[in-house]
Amino acid sequence: MTEQYDPPIVVEPEQAARACVIWLHGLGADGNDFLPIVRELRLPQELAVRFVFPHAPVQPVSINGGYQMRAWYDIVQADLQREIDMQGVAASSRYLQRLVDQQLQAGISLDKLVLAGFSQGGVIALDLALAMPQKPAGVMALSTYLAKAEGDGEGLIVYQAHGTQDPVVPISAGLQAKASVEGLGADVAWHEYPMPHSVHPTEIMDIANWLRERLA
Repeated sequence: MTEQYDPPIVVEPEQAARACVIWLHGLGADGNDFLPIVRELRLPQELAVRFVFPHAPVQPVSINGGYQMRAWYDIVQADLQREIDMQGVAASSRYLQRLVDQQLQAGISLDKLVLAGFSQGGVIALDLALAMPQKPAGVMALSTYLAKAEGDGEGLIVYQAHGTQDPVVPISAGLQAKASVEGLGADVAWHEYPMPHSVHPTEIMDIANWLRERLA
């Protein structure tokens, strides 16, 4: 796949940024998907958090008959964990690393940087975080699963959320990811909500509290 990425959406705080959240969307969405959540989080101004919302490249998705849409990697079949496009996962992880490097070069320290992702985006956030020798402030893994149970989780803090009625990524896949990531040494805070493959209002409040704690 040719790696072509549109520039991400960047939301700057009122003062010079001292922290950053890079937030990856799910299959078929784009960087605008979680843009409204910035206001809903109501983070304190003094945290000075920059939000970066990347756009996945447009590519054919096998499970949708090869229809072209934004995807971090190809989805081959309905059982998401049976046959994973590891080449696509690796390409998107490399791109996310470039975005991390840009923030570090802009003066954001790694302990003030959070990787976040919903569904496919969460797969990439976890994949990169487990591969990083120095860990970010944390990972928000939302309604997601794990591409491969490999890497180093020591020192990694994970907020993981999942819907009890998720028909796309079964909660069992989320729990399996939790067990695997914990097995690699990470500290995972598990939250489940009465929702399908989406985001719950209570979840937004919980995310806000977690971000305040991680970025304080």
